[in-house]
Amino acid sequence: MTKMNYFERNEQIVQKEHNVRIDNRKEIEINGVKEIDSFDNEEFLLETTMGYLIIRGVNLQLINLNVDEGIVQIKGKLYEFLYLDEQYEEKAKGLFSRLFK
Repeated sequence: MTKMNYFERNEQIVQKEHNVRIDNRKEIEINGVKEIDSFDNEEFLLETTMGYLIIRGVNLQLINLNVDEGIVQIKGKLYEFLYLDEQYEEKAKGLFSRLFK
């Protein structure tokens, strides 16, 4: 059994729900977003409560960002929606941080 400090226990309890709603492949709303690591008009890399999420498409635009609630809305033509396994998260984060410096 591993020990957790007070903050780690509370973070697990308060973890926000993660929901995704896609409307006609033209708009997506995502709840449970912790951070937007990078984005452009073809790709978004988001850290969510359920892991890293890559959204790819054409003419992608951030139309709403609610930092307090962890809600992100994106519009454009959606082509790909991909969760990264834990083993690939660090590789992806490192790759994207180098690309977008």
